[in-house]
Amino acid sequence: MLRHGRNLLLANPSFQKWAASFPLTRLVAERQSNALFDICSGFVYSQILLACVRLDLFTKLAGGPRPIVSVAEDLDLSFDATQRLLRAATALKLVDHLEGERYGLGELGAALLANPSIGAVVEHHALLYADLTDPVALLRGDVKTELSGYWPYANRKPGDPAPAGADVDEAYAAYSELMAQSQLDIAEDILDAFPPTGHRRWLDVGGGEGVFVSVLAITAPEVEAQMLDLPQVAARARAALQTRGMLSRVTVHEGDFFSDSLPKGADVLSLIRVLHDHDDEAARAIIARAHDALEPGGTLLIAEPMGGGRGSDRVSDAYFNFYLLAMGRGRTRSVAEITCLLEASGFSDVRAVASRRPMLANILVAQRV
Repeated sequence: MLRHGRNLLLANPSFQKWAASFPLTRLVAERQSNALFDICSGFVYSQILLACVRLDLFTKLAGGPRPIVSVAEDLDLSFDATQRLLRAATALKLVDHLEGERYGLGELGAALLANPSIGAVVEHHALLYADLTDPVALLRGDVKTELSGYWPYANRKPGDPAPAGADVDEAYAAYSELMAQSQLDIAEDILDAFPPTGHRRWLDVGGGEGVFVSVLAITAPEVEAQMLDLPQVAARARAALQTRGMLSRVTVHEGDFFSDSLPKGADVLSLIRVLHDHDDEAARAIIARAHDALEPGGTLLIAEPMGGGRGSDRVSDAYFNFYLLAMGRGRTRSVAEITCLLEASGFSDVRAVASRRPMLANILVAQRV
């Protein structure tokens, strides 16, 4: 009732006008206005970032501050367009405006330069933004989305054969590369939060190009590192592991977690950014296969964005939920929802493990009974 009364008051134009002028409430009213404007302007901000990435602006500023004229020549833009872009990027803390009308890397621009996977995701978002042009039509399922064509398994259900063909192989290559670029930080966060020492064999299901098992093998060479993915993806994993000099230290299995039994014998099995790609029926099937594959007392580790977690609600419930809607299936779940799925499949002692960056992945572990 108190919250309802507060909202009625905030929705009153007369109260808003008074709050904006009264000294004790002016800062609160201003903060609310700025927050609403940031939500309205979010798409414009993201497109400014996309322009910076496509023009490789941050690399061009990495050598030190430069005058606008020099930057304009490098970007092949007019002076006015370059100044407009640099001022916008400065407002977003991507670029710093210095004396003498020079510009250098800003705090966020430097961070992006140090994490090239972010640039790849920014480029990828062009598909998502196209799908969000009419969000109401998207919610009603009235549009064929670009993202559903990007992910070859988007419309697949348990029992359906894995898609195949030259076009599908090309699609697997595109999304596997994107996932690999963003996997390193997540792998390090998981192994910091859940140290692998003391375990014997770890199976990563849906392991993509093997980034996680590579980090695992380096972090804990005494642990037998294994991964499984579809044949097209497993082939790319072997090639990537060979390039990294890790192939002899990792066992790569080919398989389909919808139709094939998972390799047995692991005392830890991980599902990293897997469950949220699937609806409940498919998620239950994956968890059941994980339960069958683990030894008694073995551990299932789930790492992905989850709703209701500290610092992750905006990423999980806003960003990822709409991304998955555009993809065509899946949704983010709360810790409580995933716990119910795990307990229904026979897992026990479900607990959350604190993650360094919950916006990238929350972590749950459970024991096989």
